[in-house]
Amino acid sequence: MDSEELSPATRVVSLGRVPREPGEQVGAPLTFTSTYHADGPVTYARVGNPTWAAFEDALGSLEGGEALVFASGMAAVAAALTLVPHGGRIVVPTAAYNGTLVTLADRAEAGEVEVTHVDVTDTESVISALDGAAMLWIESPTNPLLDVADVEALAAAARERHVCVVVDNTFATPLLQQPLTLGADVVVHSATKYLSGHSDLLLGATVTAATDEGRALHERIRRHRQLHGAIAGPMETWLALRGLRTLSVRLERACANAAVLATRLAGHSGVDRVRYPGFGAMVSIDVAGDAEAAERVAAATRLWVHSTSLGGVESQIERRRRQPGEPEVVPESLLRLSVGIEDAEDLWRDLDAALGAI
Repeated sequence: MDSEELSPATRVVSLGRVPREPGEQVGAPLTFTSTYHADGPVTYARVGNPTWAAFEDALGSLEGGEALVFASGMAAVAAALTLVPHGGRIVVPTAAYNGTLVTLADRAEAGEVEVTHVDVTDTESVISALDGAAMLWIESPTNPLLDVADVEALAAAARERHVCVVVDNTFATPLLQQPLTLGADVVVHSATKYLSGHSDLLLGATVTAATDEGRALHERIRRHRQLHGAIAGPMETWLALRGLRTLSVRLERACANAAVLATRLAGHSGVDRVRYPGFGAMVSIDVAGDAEAAERVAAATRLWVHSTSLGGVESQIERRRRQPGEPEVVPESLLRLSVGIEDAEDLWRDLDAALGAI
């Protein structure tokens, strides 16, 4: 069957496998090597690996483009940012992933780029900021405020102005959003999160459109990976591909749990505000009180894991402003909740009890 005819829930299971030959293994091989015999398709392990290829084929198909795997999400972010020429201007959400914002601040301080911060929910203001820009960097939903951008409208406006559009799709995953189909040029993932799903590896990826323009961007990013050495280990990549197999069922359960919790939290006396975009498995809450109150809540949970990551099978909670460089627009009392796949009632009882510790 043509994989394009299959649903995403089926494709995450079936993509990136070896051909069906008698006696062949069912899953993709885990290839450990630094060196290849001469005159083959790959010359050296910094150039390629069959395990990379399997993961890239699967993720690329899910996003509708061509993928490249990287050593971490930040390695993928850094590679995508190299598409901006020296001195170019980048339009980015005021509140976004901490690593991206700190990287941009460092580059701006060094005089390498200019940065314009925008409220991605204000489509007209974002479009106004695009004139003369080199890149529009979008998160939707944003981290950790969970604001949603009109990606299609922004991408169309950017294309009219010859502005490269990069979308960090880590929160939504390709099962909930495919930015390339909405007009984006590059998609970035921290595959550490939902794609691998088990909080046991670091991995990143970029995906570019399967067009002549997209392939040109793909080649520039691939060359950066090769020359800068931001390459993924085969073991991490194989584990991520194995994790990808269950993405659909994990995400379905986590999203259902998040919807239940968001509704209940909206009526809780210990919560001033619930930030939930109506989809996905991320919820942020402004705790009633100050930073100290929010820290008490995070420390009081017994089932929720107090940690700085997200997207794992386990539910995780963190006060984001404890992280250096987190934007001041993020409230001191904001807790980011990565809702996992546990029983929703157990998650609620634990969180409700913790909020009672304020």
